[in-house]
Amino acid sequence: MKDPLLLENQICFKIYTAEREITKLYRSLLEEIGVTYPQYLALLVLWEDETISVKDLGRKLFLDSGTLTPMLKRMEANGLVERKRSKEDERSVVISLTDRGRDLKEKAECVPTRLLERLEMDGVELSKLDQTLTTILNKLQN
Repeated sequence: MKDPLLLENQICFKIYTAEREITKLYRSLLEEIGVTYPQYLALLVLWEDETISVKDLGRKLFLDSGTLTPMLKRMEANGLVERKRSKEDERSVVISLTDRGRDLKEKAECVPTRLLERLEMDGVELSKLDQTLTTILNKLQN
C-alpha cells in the first residue's frame, strides 16, 4: 500500500509543480510579446469579448479586484486596454481593448502551438488531460 503522506503521492503537489513549470514556459513565450501570464489570460478573455466589466473579468479568471485592478492599470499604461466607468452603473468599471491590444492577438497566435511543442504531448494525451482537469475543476466548484 502506498504511503499517503509521501510527497510523491500528493496529487496536489503534482498539479502545483506542473502549473509552475507550465507558467515558466509561458513566461518565456510571452516575454516576446511583452505581456505577463496574468495579462495574457485577461487578453484571452478580451479577444473574445472586446468589452467586459472588471467584475465579470475577475469571475472568469478567478481573480479578485485587489489582484485585477493593479494589473489592469499596468495594461492601460502600456496601451493595451482602456478602463472606463460604466454608463449604466457608475460603480462598475468596464475594460475594453485598444487598437494595440487588438493587434497583439496576431502576435500571440503562436503561443499555444509553441507551448504544445515544448510539452511534447500528442492530441490524445492533451485531450485526456483537458477532460481530467475540467472534471476536477467542476467538482471543486460545485
